[in-house]
Amino acid sequence: MKKHLKKTALLMAGTMLLASGCAASDPLAKAGTKSDTEIITIGSANFPENVILGEIYAKSLEDAGYGVERKLNIGAREVLYSQVENCTLSVVPEYNQALLAFIAPEAVAKGTAAVDAALQENLPSNLMILDSAPAQDNNAVGVLGSTAEKYGLETIEDLSKVSKDLAFGGPTEWKTRHDGYSGLEKDYKVAFKEYKLLDYSGPITISALEKGDVDAALIFSTAPQIKSMGFKILEDPKNTIGVNNIVPLLCKDSVPAEARAVIESINAKLTTDDLTAMNASFILDHRDAADVASDWVAEQGK
Repeated sequence: MKKHLKKTALLMAGTMLLASGCAASDPLAKAGTKSDTEIITIGSANFPENVILGEIYAKSLEDAGYGVERKLNIGAREVLYSQVENCTLSVVPEYNQALLAFIAPEAVAKGTAAVDAALQENLPSNLMILDSAPAQDNNAVGVLGSTAEKYGLETIEDLSKVSKDLAFGGPTEWKTRHDGYSGLEKDYKVAFKEYKLLDYSGPITISALEKGDVDAALIFSTAPQIKSMGFKILEDPKNTIGVNNIVPLLCKDSVPAEARAVIESINAKLTTDDLTAMNASFILDHRDAADVASDWVAEQGK
């Protein structure tokens, strides 16, 4: 999870309802307002993309007539998962490979279908996932283009020869994850002189790379700065970090079947290009996450 925020205003994201001209059989079609007992609580992690995804789920449900409560920008997976498990949160946007590594570290599934099947097998009985989106956002190791050129870096494995003289940056939780820094140490024999605590591929991370405070860092593959600032993403030939499709994680009892269909329908329309573009709108154009999500949801209804 894969997911440094510009403003605390994310916590006060708008709740504007979107118009829809869909047919009644469409799960995204506008319906009458549901009863208060059917309010669905949407949560998200504390990084922009995940907040935008939470807004997308929330707005789609509102369009379908459901009452929605937003609890966005909460924190890391370790916090979010427990809140879905006890149904404090009804739905959160997740990342399938990273979620599997979190709940079943011994699982060896690779590929979207296999990972999703392994998730269904390993989740507690009160939790479920819906179908994964085509969209992917993968955790990755990024360096400045100049750093890659200086040390001849193309893959993470290349770092093993020079890491003793370099500093790595990433969030607290990623340091001990076996699909994170701990896995890189094991699989690639990297041994950085320092692990500096940063945010999740956010402004602190970007600034640290730019200023040379760290030489390599966790970067999300949909980060717009990869293109705008010329970062080099190092290949992961041993697939230690893995590939992550966007997947909704649900508390079964708090999301009725009809609402699941709404979430699954909108999630299926997400592409990697969409994620990258929405991240750019928020991070580079400084637009509000709720507005970015609202525009995208409206576009899907055309």
